[in-house]
Amino acid sequence: MAEIKIRVLHGDAFQIKADVLILKYAQFTYGLDRDVVNKLETIDSATEAKLPKVGGFYFSNSHHITNTDHLLFIGVPPLRQFGYKEIREFGRKALISIASSKPQAETLLMTIHGPGYGLDEIEAFESQLAGILDSISQHDMPDQLKEIIFIERSQGRATRLQNIVNNLFPESIISTQKKGGLKYITEASVETLRSAGYSSDSKKRAFVAMPFANEFDDCYHYGIQGAVNTAGYLCERADLSSFTGDVMEWVKKRISTADFIIADLTTANPNVYLEVGYAWGLQKKTILLVKDANDLKFDTRGQRCLPYSSIKDLEAKLTNELKEIEM
Repeated sequence: MAEIKIRVLHGDAFQIKADVLILKYAQFTYGLDRDVVNKLETIDSATEAKLPKVGGFYFSNSHHITNTDHLLFIGVPPLRQFGYKEIREFGRKALISIASSKPQAETLLMTIHGPGYGLDEIEAFESQLAGILDSISQHDMPDQLKEIIFIERSQGRATRLQNIVNNLFPESIISTQKKGGLKYITEASVETLRSAGYSSDSKKRAFVAMPFANEFDDCYHYGIQGAVNTAGYLCERADLSSFTGDVMEWVKKRISTADFIIADLTTANPNVYLEVGYAWGLQKKTILLVKDANDLKFDTRGQRCLPYSSIKDLEAKLTNELKEIEM
C-alpha cells in the first residue's frame, strides 16, 4: 500500500475490529495484556509459558476473546526498564513481527505505552510512532497494511494523542516509500521523529509527585503537564501500582535524575510526602502545590507553596513559576 492511516479511538480494545491486536509482554502481565492472557488461559492453560522473552514475540489465534483475528505479544524488558528507546523499538518490532506472521494483515490495533506507569505522554507516543515509521520507511511491514489504530480508554488522552498524530502527519496518513516516504512530512515532524526515543534520556525532566488517581488526572494533564512541556521539559510521574518488586528504587532513580520536582500535596498523600522528603534530601529544587492549605502537614507548612483554585489557575501559576526557575 502507498498510504497507511493512523487513528486514535476512544473505546474498548476487546471490541474494536482489526486483523491483529498487538500487546507488550514486560516479563509480567499488566493491564490489557493481563486481561487478554487471563482469557486465553481459559482456552489454553499453557499460554503464560508461551509468552516471549525480551526481543521475541508470540503470535496466536485470538480464539474470539477479542474482535481481532489474531494476537501478537512482543517481549520487552521489565516495566521499570521499558523507557522511551525501548518503546520505539517496540513500535518497530511490532510491524516486523506482523510482516512475518500475518503478511496479509490490513488493520492493526495497539495501545500507547509509557504514560500508564509515569513516562511523558507526548514523548512516549512519539517514540512509538517513530518506531512504526522506522519499519514503514524500511518496508519491514505487512504488504497490505492500510491502517494502524491506537485504542485508548480515556477520552481525554485519545483526543490528545489524535492531535499529536494530526500535527505530525498530514491528514493522519503515513506515506510509504512507494509514495515518497518522509517527503510529505514537515521538517519539524521529521526531526521530532528522528530523535524520539533515541535522545529522550538526555532531555531535561521534571518529576511530578502526586496521587495517581482518576480525580487528579485533569490536574496533571491540563494543569501540570502542559506547563512543564511548554517550558521545555519532559513531565513524568510514578504510578506505584503499576510495578512489582521494589518500586521505590524506580521512583528514587527518577527523582535523582530529574532537573526539579513538582509535588501536589493535596489530600496529604503519604507516598507524595515520602517522595518530597527524598527530593529534599538530595537538595532538589522542589515546587509545592496544594488546592487546600489545610491539607499541608508537618514541615511543609513552613515552605513556600503555590495554592490553586482550579486547573486553569494551576496552569497559569505553574507556568509563571517555571519561568522563574534558573535553567
